[in-house]
Amino acid sequence: MRFIITGRNIEVTSGLREAVEDKLGKLDRFFAPATEATVRLSVQKEIQKIEVTIPVKGHIIRAEESSTDMYVSIDLVEEILERQLKKYKNKLIDKKQNVPSFSEAFIEEENPYEDHIEIVKSKKFAVKPMDSEEACVQMELLGHSFYVFLNADTDEVNVVYKRKGGSYGLIEPEF
Repeated sequence: MRFIITGRNIEVTSGLREAVEDKLGKLDRFFAPATEATVRLSVQKEIQKIEVTIPVKGHIIRAEESSTDMYVSIDLVEEILERQLKKYKNKLIDKKQNVPSFSEAFIEEENPYEDHIEIVKSKKFAVKPMDSEEACVQMELLGHSFYVFLNADTDEVNVVYKRKGGSYGLIEPEF
C-alpha cells in the first residue's frame, strides 16, 4: 500500500510520516500493494486531526479522527478503518469486481460480522419546495441533524445537514 501524506497547518515531519506508515501499514494485509491511501494531517487550535481516504473500485473507504495528540489520532483512525473493512468485507468485495484492490488473504478470510444491513424503519413524507436556508431552519425546528427537501431553485431533491462545529452542509445530486 502506498501513502500520500499531506499536512495542513502542520509540518509533516519524518516522525509523523513514519508513525502514519507504521500504524496504517498494518492495513497492508487487506489491500493489494498498488492501492493508494491519501492521508491528510491538520491542526486547528488544539485539535490534531487525521483524515484517511482509500479509493477502491466502486467504493471509498474513509475515516477521520481528532484528538489533542496526533499520534493518538493516528492510532484511533487505524482502528476505525480496520473495523470498517472487517464489517463491510462482503459488501466491498461483492461479485469479485473489486478484487484487484484487496489482498488474497483478506478476500479468503472468514467474516465474523453479520452479512446484511437491516433497515428497521421506513418513512415517507411530502417534500416542499424551499431554499437551502429555509431547509436549515426547518431542520433546526425539528431537532434533526439532516433534512431532505426539494430545492426551489434547481427543482431537485437536496439534503442539508449539520456539520461538526455547528456549520451546515448541502448535498446536491449530480447526474
